Formats: sequence, structure tokens, C-alpha cells
Amino acid sequence: MESASSHRQDRVEQVNLQGLTSTYIISKRCFDFMASLIGLFLLSGVFLIIAVLIKFDDPHGKVFYSQTRLGKDGQKFQMWKFRSMVAGADKMVDELLKKNDTEGAMFKIKDDPRITRVGRVIRKYSLDELPQLYNVLRGDMSLVGPRPPLPREVINYTDYDRQRLAVIPGVTGLWQVSGRSDLGFSEMVALDIHYINRACVSEDFKILLKTIKVVIRPTGAY
Repeated sequence: MESASSHRQDRVEQVNLQGLTSTYIISKRCFDFMASLIGLFLLSGVFLIIAVLIKFDDPHGKVFYSQTRLGKDGQKFQMWKFRSMVAGADKMVDELLKKNDTEGAMFKIKDDPRITRVGRVIRKYSLDELPQLYNVLRGDMSLVGPRPPLPREVINYTDYDRQRLAVIPGVTGLWQVSGRSDLGFSEMVALDIHYINRACVSEDFKILLKTIKVVIRPTGAY
């Protein structure tokens, strides 16, 4: 797998879906279904602990947070996460846009004032993403794939950028294991297209293994 730096200059690669065979697509879906089902069962205790901590830290908000995201071919779905921000955080976006720490059609703030104390910890170790196993079980998402964007982000996409919507989005992906939020939007898109064009069972397992390492020793997570 090539590093992110090898893609920073490569914005001419176009998505080619011919490599996504029916055998790969079916096997990927079967693995996603079984892995998410087992994961939800085995991690039920972790879910409970995180839920208690979130309510203890900020009792006025909900434990889970859902947000409209765009999946394959721009289809809308509700993506679930553990709430890591104060209640009403979405209403504060407009006033924080000027503090955006990344470029392009993506919004990230390194020291986001909306994040709670517990939220900062669970985001660092990507524990806030665990409820997306439910999205994987439903088929809205896969374990591995491009991250699903917000509708307001896709409005600003170029035709080149929209290519990352050609496949089912993932909980983790090449972007996350290559630097995550330390990489800019253009680098993320290039990495997503690179993944789509080379997606296979072995590549997905490589990314999943690297994800474990990134979760244990997180960098670029905010």
C-alpha cells in the first residue's frame, strides 16, 4: 500500500469499477454482516460503559447521535455515533466555519469547543464510531470504504471529488490509516479513488489490521 504522500500530486486518477467483481462484492457484504453482528454482541458491555460516561458527563444530551450522510451514488442514510459534542452542536457550525483547519469541502477543527470531556477521549480512540456497526449490519455502510460525507459538503464537490461516492462508504478506510485529519481534503479524495481502483479482500484486511494499530496509537484524530 502506498503512502499518502505518493498521491498528493496525483489528481488525474479516475475511478474504474471493473475490478469490483460480483464475487468480491458478495463476499465483502457477507463478511460485513457477520463481523458487525458479532461486534455488536461482543462490544455490548463497552457500549453500556460509554453510554453511562456520556450521560454522567453531560446529562442533558442523548447518548447516541445520528446525522444524515450520503452513501453510494449519493443516497441519503442516517449514520449513528456516540455523542461526543454538547447538545445543539450542529447549530454552532456556521459561526465556527471560519476556524476550519482543513481545506476543500470538509470541516474539521483541531480544538473544537463543542467537544465534551468524554467526547474528546472517545473521539481520540475512535470509540464514538462504534455504533456504525449497526449501519454496517443494515448495509448502509461497509467496514472498509470511503467515509460518508455530509450533504452540505457534497454540494461543493467537483466531478472528480464525486467519484468517491461510487462505492458503499466505510467505517474505516485508506484515509484513516494514512493520516486521517492531518491530511487535507484533496489527499483524502485521492486516497479514496486509489482504494476503489484496487479494492479486494486482501486490501480490505490490510486496512482493517492497520486500523487496529491506529486505534491503539491514534494520530490525526480530532
